[in-house]
Amino acid sequence: MALVPMRLLLDHAAEHDYGIPAFNVNNMEQIQAIMQAAHETDSPVILQASRGARKYAGENFLRHLILAAVETYPHIPVAMHQDHGNSPATCYSAIRNGFTSVMMDGSLLEDAKTPASYEYNVAVTAEVVKVAHGLGVSVEGELGCLGSLETGMGEAEDGHGAEGVLSHDQLLTDPDQAVDFVEKTDLDALAVAIGTSHGAYKFSRKPEGEVLRMDRIEELHRRLPNTHLVMHGSSSVPKELLDLINAYGGTIPETYGVPVEEIQRGIKNGVRKVNIDTDNRLAITAAVREALAKDAKEFDPRHFLKPSIKYMQKVCADRYQQFWTAGNASKIKQMTCEEYAVKYAKGELKAVTRSLVSA
Repeated sequence: MALVPMRLLLDHAAEHDYGIPAFNVNNMEQIQAIMQAAHETDSPVILQASRGARKYAGENFLRHLILAAVETYPHIPVAMHQDHGNSPATCYSAIRNGFTSVMMDGSLLEDAKTPASYEYNVAVTAEVVKVAHGLGVSVEGELGCLGSLETGMGEAEDGHGAEGVLSHDQLLTDPDQAVDFVEKTDLDALAVAIGTSHGAYKFSRKPEGEVLRMDRIEELHRRLPNTHLVMHGSSSVPKELLDLINAYGGTIPETYGVPVEEIQRGIKNGVRKVNIDTDNRLAITAAVREALAKDAKEFDPRHFLKPSIKYMQKVCADRYQQFWTAGNASKIKQMTCEEYAVKYAKGELKAVTRSLVSA
């Protein structure tokens, strides 16, 4: 079976009240870990790659690794998603390389570090939606900038993220603006700003309502009950992985991620896609450090790459279970982007907001 559009997966998740973890990938071992976990739990898959990942792995290598995953696990529906596209050109190049979903992050300018105006965000997102939907490809947009409500600072990873101090308004998605944004762009999924950020150093303490605004998710879902919401920067940063890394020579300071129970709260309020990268990086690092420390004479890379797959697979399987994704892959009728292009052309997938419903 071919890759499927992400919209297919998000619609099924909304209909059956679950969320889907979207795992970032850079290499073969990460893809193997995700697919093994998906097979084990019967879960649909969103594999996503940043611009940095595409550069690191190489376009052709990355594309063929993901196609290999689809061929090996034909019973698992897999969407291939461009994470944080910084311009329409980046999104179009992803589509040319077989991605079935793209994110046009117009919250920042093309330099991927300067906050953009609302008008710019609407314009570039709507442009990408028009082109992508013509090809049956799904589109995610972002409103608000990822960053810390604790420090007021933006964050950057893989060359993408706001620089410097941001206003409180920039760090939180405005519900009124969100309704207007969905209506003007007709996107498939909306990434929102609620105080989460990329990387391991998200919060200095277990996050509460002031620094992790789950109430804003609830308000956005109330205003946009038919829009698929996306939580970025949602790794939970498990303490056991930090402890294992540090036990074998790491020096990661105490830090906190997004608690699983808060993500579950989001899923109950319209969150359908949950971005996770750091947790898998921590799992791999823990496995590699442990394997090398336990046998310092070993020089075969497979000695530490095999356990890295195993440790990451466990994290992925846990998230599939915790987000209620498990058991749903076999229930999804797989469809192609070509079939979705017809649906978009007929207006069957047009974004519907509460204001349009009541009109």
